[in-house]
Amino acid sequence: MAIYAVWNNKGGVGKSYLTFQVAAEYARIHPLKKVIVVDLCPQANSSSMLLGGMLTGESNLHRIHYANPRLTISGYVEDRILSPYVNPQTGARYAVQVRPLNDPIPQNLFLIVGDEQLEIQSSRVSAATNPGPQEAWRIVHTWISDLIRDIVASWNNADHTVFIDCNPSFSIYTELALSASDRLIVPFSADGSSKRAVRAVLALVYGVARQPGQQQSEFFLNSRRFRMALPTLYMYVGNRLTQSNQTSAAAFKSVVNEIGEEIYAVWQANANLFCVHPGGALIPTSKRVFKQMFQYEVNDANTASVVSGTCGIPISGLTSGHRNVLGKNVMVNQTQLDKQVPNIRKLAAAIE
Repeated sequence: MAIYAVWNNKGGVGKSYLTFQVAAEYARIHPLKKVIVVDLCPQANSSSMLLGGMLTGESNLHRIHYANPRLTISGYVEDRILSPYVNPQTGARYAVQVRPLNDPIPQNLFLIVGDEQLEIQSSRVSAATNPGPQEAWRIVHTWISDLIRDIVASWNNADHTVFIDCNPSFSIYTELALSASDRLIVPFSADGSSKRAVRAVLALVYGVARQPGQQQSEFFLNSRRFRMALPTLYMYVGNRLTQSNQTSAAAFKSVVNEIGEEIYAVWQANANLFCVHPGGALIPTSKRVFKQMFQYEVNDANTASVVSGTCGIPISGLTSGHRNVLGKNVMVNQTQLDKQVPNIRKLAAAIE
């Protein structure tokens, strides 16, 4: 089993869309595995897509949010706020099987539903890290690990893989997600701000300073202090890349390559921060082999991407033709699907 966090310190990079697509495709090609998506983003966008999209998904979200008990990530966090240093072992009740609510999703995919209440709870979660017992910070940062273990124990330790959709901000619940993860997937868009955000990821999580004497994050310092393992870099993904014409494609490729150069420099200095994959593969000895292993690209499928997310249909299961989307007749062309579906399948196949 492995636990993947999907995070970048920047909004708008398609993080939730990528989580939705990759988790659904991974579940499809591994039908004997249990797949868990933990939605730790208060916007709950990946939950909305998995539960049926803009109409059905939002309706399902509303029903789950206002049920009693509140079977969402915030319901679990509330359990932990009340019992911050002893696991109440309530995690299993929060795993929602998605297929009964959205038929296009594989039956082996389960969701910890996202919830905007996370924002309201964040100060109380932070308060639990100090004061408290000597290892309060470490214990609080194992809450999501406990949640996952509770679920898997209820399945008699069935083979499983976990994807955690993180909020862009480096908040306490993002820290909890990273502490629970073995591996990190970093999506980015092809622009200058994404390059800065990737640098922020490297600094905040791994203490990779951009200049001598740069202050390091408390998360990095405390993880080292309590000897807590950090997730290793598994892949960085240029997401929803535009291919509208040769000029824009060349410009986007240039930015992607610049970000790749930045991450390759980190590899050269700190190869221990990366997870060589697949298991048993040789350690990359050149930039070309490094990029083959760690760099992925997902092209924008334009209308097909919008229809997929809006209707809650994984793009690998979407077919060309006319679709009714929010009362409008929309055409999905096969050429659009051909842009993205192979990318998603390649990416999911690279997940161990």
